[in-house]
Amino acid sequence: MFNGPFDCSINGRALNKELVEIEVHDIRSFSSDRHKTVDDAPYGGGPGMILMLDPIVKAVESIKGDKSMPVILLSPQGEVYNQRKAETLSKYEEIILICGHYEGIDYRITELVVTDELSIGDFVLSGGEFAAMVLIDSLIRLLPGALGNVLGGLNDSHTTGFLQHPHYTRPEAYRGKKVPEILLSGNHKAINEWRLLESLRMTLSKRPDLIKEDLLSPEIAKIVNRISKEEN
Repeated sequence: MFNGPFDCSINGRALNKELVEIEVHDIRSFSSDRHKTVDDAPYGGGPGMILMLDPIVKAVESIKGDKSMPVILLSPQGEVYNQRKAETLSKYEEIILICGHYEGIDYRITELVVTDELSIGDFVLSGGEFAAMVLIDSLIRLLPGALGNVLGGLNDSHTTGFLQHPHYTRPEAYRGKKVPEILLSGNHKAINEWRLLESLRMTLSKRPDLIKEDLLSPEIAKIVNRISKEEN
């Protein structure tokens, strides 16, 4: 499952340049019975199968050894993953991701080896592998040298705390829709001011929950108040 997404584009280049190493471990390798069993029916009854305790604990302990690193369970019960968490995790030399599956995992795994539970959103996936891929992709982008342009990720949505401003490219006019004149002016100071204004306007319009007024600088707070008055 992991080969396709990490064989191409930014991820593929980062792997080829050895900026990152991704190791996939099959928990069946840590099962102790001849059938390589890793799941069983839940105590108390109910639908589905539960990932067993022993293979996952042994897998984590074998991979981790005596080193200290985050052990992250991808789980719908986890803290919602965001860019701030990505920036924190990108500073670690190594992390372990446990991909939940089936109906869930034996809860004791979270008590014995897990340091963090993370969710990529309030929806259901077929397995934690997809969530792990999303998390890995977000971390690779933050590695020095992973992006072609060293400044490429600095203004991404959520990196600044706000959504990005609108982008435009050729042609200048299309079906009555024109590129804002300011972007054609060559006045970089004015363009930067416009981009900040539009970034804040976009955030207030589409994701007002991202605006934490008590954390805004006086300059940004003044612009936000101005936009809010214009909208009202």
